[in-house]
Amino acid sequence: MKRLIVSFVLVALFFPAAATPQDSGFGLGVILGEPTGISFKNWIGSNTALDFAVAWSFGDKAAIHVHADYLFHNFHLFKVEKGRLLLYYGIGGRFKAEKKSRVGVRIPVGVCYLFENDPLEIFFELAPILDLAPSTVFWGTGGIGIRYYF
Repeated sequence: MKRLIVSFVLVALFFPAAATPQDSGFGLGVILGEPTGISFKNWIGSNTALDFAVAWSFGDKAAIHVHADYLFHNFHLFKVEKGRLLLYYGIGGRFKAEKKSRVGVRIPVGVCYLFENDPLEIFFELAPILDLAPSTVFWGTGGIGIRYYF
């Protein structure tokens, strides 16, 4: 994991001119929290994106966590002097591979900051989860992260 983060930072420092703006294209980064792992985001419209993570969940029963979300972004709610601060929300699914693997629905809500002159995004999100199988359980996740846009 340490090598991945170092590689990510080196690419961000030495290849910023080749990157696309943060509100388009494909972003790759890390998410830290519950779960912790690799985060992907692909903009598919002017205010919509697909968000994915492959991560390790440190909850009561440690396990692999995979989620995919369809996100909507509000570009006009927050005013900042530089860059853009967005509210986002969406719906998606989650799979958690443990002894009794779980499948559920996620409802992520968060904020992300898009830097003005750099292809970087930082974000914070909370995501209530309603697991539907093998039993119905209400759960929640959250984390902070950073993505570099290519």
